[in-house]
Amino acid sequence: MALMRIVLRSCCGIAAGFLLLNSAFAQSYPNRSIRWIVPWPPGGGADMVSRLLSPKIAEALGQQIIIDNRGGAGGNIGAEIAAKSPPDGYTIVFAYSGTHSVNRSIYSKMPFQESDFAPILWMAVGPQVLVVHPSLPAKNVKELIAIGKARPDQLAYSSSGTGAINHLAGEMFKMMTGAKIVHVPYKGGGPAAIALLSGEVGVMFSDPGVIRPHIENGKVRAFAVTTPERSLGMPNLPTIAESGVPGFDVTSWNGMLVPARTPPEIIRRLNVEFNKALNIPDLRERLIANGHEPVGGEPERFSELIRTETAKWAKVVKASGMKVD
Repeated sequence: MALMRIVLRSCCGIAAGFLLLNSAFAQSYPNRSIRWIVPWPPGGGADMVSRLLSPKIAEALGQQIIIDNRGGAGGNIGAEIAAKSPPDGYTIVFAYSGTHSVNRSIYSKMPFQESDFAPILWMAVGPQVLVVHPSLPAKNVKELIAIGKARPDQLAYSSSGTGAINHLAGEMFKMMTGAKIVHVPYKGGGPAAIALLSGEVGVMFSDPGVIRPHIENGKVRAFAVTTPERSLGMPNLPTIAESGVPGFDVTSWNGMLVPARTPPEIIRRLNVEFNKALNIPDLRERLIANGHEPVGGEPERFSELIRTETAKWAKVVKASGMKVD
């Protein structure tokens, strides 16, 4: 019994020491630059949002933030790097709907589990925009559907990659309309948009921030947004649902994660600073203008979103038969 008491006292002492060490570490955080992993190439929506927000977070924390684009495998490569990084608050990762709610259903092998991460916050929601190359004779959603049916598999749409939210939007569009349009995956939203602009493909479901300049200069035509309600940033565009496809709903979302076991004090600090940034008026306006409507809130809110969205998209993926070996 005496030996047991000595062991218990030792264990308690070690645990208390770790707690004090973690607390001291968190209080000095951050004391060096922070890596912000974007699991997509430059030029896409994830990259754009990250570069809008990161200067505000860097200013609030008093340290440099380095954007690290690690694209590939539908965001899995960058997410895996983040999951395997030290849980010290010096690696944070942009979490996108496709990577964290869809990939689990379409990839036969996943390099990470959601339990490898802890949430910071849910940042924003928004639509994808259905756009076409101006050479396409369609002038609206109904005419696009008619072409897709009359010319089966002759029309192609680009996506950011297999399992990306704009891929899911395309597959849901095909399922709900009967249009026969071929999917062509690219390594990110930027390359997918370039394919549309060049006429390599005729259709794309795009992040609004990526495609908006090209809509405004007439290089592509916008037909509708994928959300059930019109976008605050593009209020004149109808929804796909009101354009003849009732019930259509593909809502993109994003947030921030850190590796699991990151000290709670650090997560709280990051949560506070991200929430403050999302409430800066000029930043909110810029995000909304680019199709990303700020959300914010507690970390647990983001965890619940990931759980519910994973279950939702698992059903869609199963119905579509999408798989990546």
